[in-house]
Amino acid sequence: MCLGIPMRVVECDGVMARCEAKGIERMVSLFLLQHETIGPGDHVVVHVGYAIRKMSEAEAASAWDLLDELLAAEDAMRGNA
Repeated sequence: MCLGIPMRVVECDGVMARCEAKGIERMVSLFLLQHETIGPGDHVVVHVGYAIRKMSEAEAASAWDLLDELLAAEDAMRGNA
């Protein structure tokens, strides 16, 4: 399964951006989104080091709510194994 992670852009430098999610920072390529205007405070979906889609803050929050539910369910399953 492929998974894109919502991240908030902290800083841009050309086609690279420093992005953050849940306290983790990564350098992300904006190459695939050259047609978009992206800057600090924007949210993007990141897959294997590339931003693949710009998203709203509400979409990012909703995605993280779902990911948190999945992680909690996985933790519960491991505790019952």
